[in-house]
Amino acid sequence: MNILFHSVTKHPFSSLCVLIIWILCFIPIPETPLDKISMIDKWTHIVMYGGTCGVIWLEHLAKYKRVKWNKIIIWALLAPILMGGLIEILQKYCTGGMRSGEWLDFAADTIGVGLAFIIGSLLAMCFSKV
Repeated sequence: MNILFHSVTKHPFSSLCVLIIWILCFIPIPETPLDKISMIDKWTHIVMYGGTCGVIWLEHLAKYKRVKWNKIIIWALLAPILMGGLIEILQKYCTGGMRSGEWLDFAADTIGVGLAFIIGSLLAMCFSKV
């Protein structure tokens, strides 16, 4: 519990992004006019996970002033990808059919994280004390 409290207080925006993703991934999705856009849910996954990875990068650089690659690889790359996979599994088996876990959603999560990680890495190499 102490580790969780420490993480939330030291990384409030990243924690908020993670919490929002968990909530959005388990509530029923209402029908909207955006449903007519092809692959809108996949674009949503890319933006959510890419944004979360970007926020993790920003908080990391604000805290350390330089990139600690071992931490950033774990928390901005691996953790969001694993979280996306876990959420898809839980959606498939624990929502009683209300939500469906999909491999393409997981792929979109991974693409979002990958794009944000690449952009974050390039920006960090340009602007921080790498």
